[in-house]
Amino acid sequence: MDSCRVALKANTLLAQSNKSCPKNADDGFWGERIRGSLNNSVWVNEVARNLTVERKSKKVKPGAAFAVITSNSATETLPIISPVFLRPKADPKNVAAIILGGGAGTQLFPLTRRTATPAVPVGGCYRLIDIPMSNCINSGINKIFVLTQFNSTSLNRHLARTYFGNGINFGDGFVEVLAATQTPGETGKKWFEGTADAVRKFIWVFEDAKNRNVENVLILAGDHLYRMDYMDFVQNHIERNSKISVACTPVGESRASDYGLVKIDSRGQIVQFSEKPKGPDLAAMQVDTSVLGLSPQEAARSPFIASMGVYVFKTETLLNLLKWRYPTANDFGSEIIPAAVMEHNVQAYIFRDYWEDIGTIKSFYDANMALTEEVPKFEFYDPKTPFFTSPRFLPPTKIDNCKIKDAIISHGCFLRECSVEHSIVGERSRLDSGVDLKDTVMMGADSYQTESEIASLLAEGKVPIGIGKNTKIRNCIIDKNAKIGKDVAIVNKDGVEEADRPEDGFYIRSGITVILEKATIEDGTVI
Repeated sequence: MDSCRVALKANTLLAQSNKSCPKNADDGFWGERIRGSLNNSVWVNEVARNLTVERKSKKVKPGAAFAVITSNSATETLPIISPVFLRPKADPKNVAAIILGGGAGTQLFPLTRRTATPAVPVGGCYRLIDIPMSNCINSGINKIFVLTQFNSTSLNRHLARTYFGNGINFGDGFVEVLAATQTPGETGKKWFEGTADAVRKFIWVFEDAKNRNVENVLILAGDHLYRMDYMDFVQNHIERNSKISVACTPVGESRASDYGLVKIDSRGQIVQFSEKPKGPDLAAMQVDTSVLGLSPQEAARSPFIASMGVYVFKTETLLNLLKWRYPTANDFGSEIIPAAVMEHNVQAYIFRDYWEDIGTIKSFYDANMALTEEVPKFEFYDPKTPFFTSPRFLPPTKIDNCKIKDAIISHGCFLRECSVEHSIVGERSRLDSGVDLKDTVMMGADSYQTESEIASLLAEGKVPIGIGKNTKIRNCIIDKNAKIGKDVAIVNKDGVEEADRPEDGFYIRSGITVILEKATIEDGTVI
């Protein structure tokens, strides 16, 4: 039995052949209406005569539906192929990521006194740069640039130890550090002057032969805590035929003025962008976020849509904006994006999962403390999308007769007859007997001191790395390699909000005491 195969679509020839059309075929759409056998049907024979088909058999493409029509006089199978509209698929091989790691980190000072913001420890054993790097790896994106400028030594060291040569650069993948540099000429003497300017200074990288297949560029921040599938973001960007896409999230009024806020239309296109508005300008950006799928209660708590500072650009659009359209604009959030909204299709990608900008001491502290909750909103461990960091080959933590509640204890620590509550204890930390640690982020140490070294220092009246006997600490961030003596009280009993005491080894920011890296707090000190 010979047959011809035709696509299920509207056909004007059928509509015109009213003598042989099946009942109710006046609209010319057929296939779904057919239920009985098609053998020896008069209307099938009519279809075979009326359809104009190519005699060369074509390969059937996926994504289209076909029906089999049998004609009495057919001598071969005749495929009729309708136009196929396949969903465009984002390919991670055509995506490059740029991680912005060159900021001065003034809001995270004093943690950034000697360290770049992305290299600041978080969650006990990670660095902030591990967040976007791991998200890229888990998303299949293996073309990654990291822009650096201030205090980049520890950041470069961490990237080299963690990501260079570990498989991400297999094939055409790579991790490249693009450090701020000076070039001949007057303009070449300037350092990075903003996020957009940093990318502009390395725009030649994307005109290089090896990057000519890069169709979309991800712009990522180095001081956020979240887990995102970037390829879902890029897929949304491609499907909407967007020139630029901005990842957005609902936020409450108390935090809204810290971010760029957007208004979107029914298609998700951004129609208004306001960078860190205040007063009447802030009120004007309030929207009904229930249209994003929030419950009435959630919408009331979060009546603003904030930009996350995470963008996808079509490569040609990015190059055009930076090189020709706005050659003097220095910042994406305050200059490039607001201007582009007026001229291009800029789409909002609504991100509903956990996201936290931890670019300030307060937000950094709160985000770390939230990790210690019994049911945290964010966890580093996930079997499908793990977070990566530098392998340190440390022994398990040794805990001797301690009381520990709602805490994260990293590798290689020594805890002896102490109390730790609602705190994070970083790697290689040493807590002596009688220590009472609560609501504290302790970043740990870069190396060990032996028992004999510690005993020798104590005998000389000096303070070893770690926390000495009978010390009480509350609401504190202890930077790496800090030395805190015995009988110390860091409790901020006077409730000071801001204080600068670098000569004494600490600052106070938003009521949180920050012990400096390598600082020494002598025995019996009260802060």
